[in-house]
This record gives sequence, C-alpha cells and structure tokens, in this order.
Amino acid sequence: MAHEATSEHKSGSNVFFRWIGRLVIVAIILAVVSLLTPGFSISGLWSYLLAALVICALDYLAEWVMKIDASPFGKGVKGFIIAALILYLAQFIVPNMTVTLIGAVIGALLIGVLDAIFPSRVM
Repeated sequence: MAHEATSEHKSGSNVFFRWIGRLVIVAIILAVVSLLTPGFSISGLWSYLLAALVICALDYLAEWVMKIDASPFGKGVKGFIIAALILYLAQFIVPNMTVTLIGAVIGALLIGVLDAIFPSRVM
C-alpha cells in the first residue's frame, strides 16, 4: 500500500515538472516567434511566461469546449485558425504583448513549424 502511494506521488511530481518544462519551452518559442514575426511582439521575461501560461490555458479550453486539437497543424485549417485566434486573444490578457491579425496568422504558422521541430506540443 505504501509503495502505491509513493509511485503515485512520483508520477504527480513528474507531471508537474513536465508541465513547467512545457511552459518554459513555449515561452522560448514565443520569444523566437516575437523576434521573427512582424506584428507580433512581447516584451519582458514575465510577459513571455504569462503569455505561455495564457496560451496553454486557452488551448486547453478550446480543446475541451470544441473537442478539437488547437495546434496550428492539428486539425488542418480549423486548428490553424483556432491557433491564430488564441494568439490574437492572448494579447488582451498579457501585458506587453501586441499581436495584429496578420501577426497572429504568421505566428501560428511559425509556431506550427517550431512545434514540428520541438515536439513539446506548443499549442
């Protein structure tokens, strides 16, 4: 019985560290995207981390409500449009983040490419 509780605790902490790792990777990818994408900018370390958290939360919410993978290439055009919409909406929650509609589309495309290279499932 004690062994089961220990393995359960280890798996819970493992999930937590994977989630933190995912947030850090998403923040780094957002930094790259903000440097390369016109109309997409984020300023400040905390804004990158908050943007990563908000984007992950909006992605989870979209998947839960719509039963669709919101990654840019997850479900074709629908997934791509939802990913661009998530990027655009995040600017209203995250301070020091500005995204134009074209910046959101280009950002979703670039995130999709980076997601293929770094399989952490960005969005």
